Amino acid sequence: MSLSETLVPEIEALEERLARAKASITRRFIGQETVVDLTLSALLCGGHGLLIGLPGLGKTRLVETLSTVMGLEGNRVQFTPDLMPSDILGSEVLETGVDGSRGFKFIEGPVFCQLLMADEINRASPRTQSALLQAMQERRVTVAGKDRSLDVPFHVLATQNPIEQEGTYPLPEAQLDRFLVQIDVEYPDRDTEKSILMATTGETEEEAQNVFSAADLIAAQNLLRRMPVGDAIVEQILDLVRAFRPDDPSASETIRTSVAWGPGPRAAQALMLTVRARALLEGRLAPGPDDILAMARPVLTHRMALNFAARARGDSLTDLIETTARDVLRHEVAA
Repeated sequence: MSLSETLVPEIEALEERLARAKASITRRFIGQETVVDLTLSALLCGGHGLLIGLPGLGKTRLVETLSTVMGLEGNRVQFTPDLMPSDILGSEVLETGVDGSRGFKFIEGPVFCQLLMADEINRASPRTQSALLQAMQERRVTVAGKDRSLDVPFHVLATQNPIEQEGTYPLPEAQLDRFLVQIDVEYPDRDTEKSILMATTGETEEEAQNVFSAADLIAAQNLLRRMPVGDAIVEQILDLVRAFRPDDPSASETIRTSVAWGPGPRAAQALMLTVRARALLEGRLAPGPDDILAMARPVLTHRMALNFAARARGDSLTDLIETTARDVLRHEVAA
């Protein structure tokens, strides 16, 4: 019996549970199926998600609902210009005992949880934003010279207002790269907005139901990493990521003249994981080229940037990603 055959019952059981989780989430976060899928993908892959959208589109509601459905202990930090790193990580305080003895005691900050909601992360200063760099990458923090491990699992779901709004700070590239996916939350269509109105302005509202536990999520993350990925898919992922690097021989003339810097190896790792997650959420046993095409934009958008000339021309980074991804994958399939 092959490895993939032994995984089939486990994968099918996980797919059924994920379907129930999605149903519970969408009772409170109506519509926006792509947003829900991408957020669940980030958790299934053991990564972090950056939700970008205007205020009032339900980003906070989604994260709170996910905490309940996935059975994770959650904390929320409202990022403001006066927020300090110690407000996130915690700090040592001088404590006096009943016997008069004095010593330092560490008071844990809100980062010590399983699901941290960093609300409006780009409203805090770069110094405060950087407090999450070590936590997001290494799952531990260093305070007062001592390393302190975070809970397992540990995920950050950050919300961000569009950078054009007043009073925001752009996230540094190193921090952006630590987010597995960028999730764009857009206005709902008319029918969806009507459903939201009817569901949220009545006497009662739908309650989210718990479907997973922290242990269940860890098991799902381990199973996802055991899912088979064909050699052709691996080569397509590598070709796609390298095609966006302006100094790579495989890059097109458009990429060379439009892109300031391209995605690194972490982007390829993110694609390898997220295409599996998308296949799981759609009830398939292994990922295909369509999964790569669907995940290219959320995985790559925050890991590359247009140069000055392209921005002056009014070029769109998302359009460039989608066009190039189609060209690369079409060439691969034809070959």
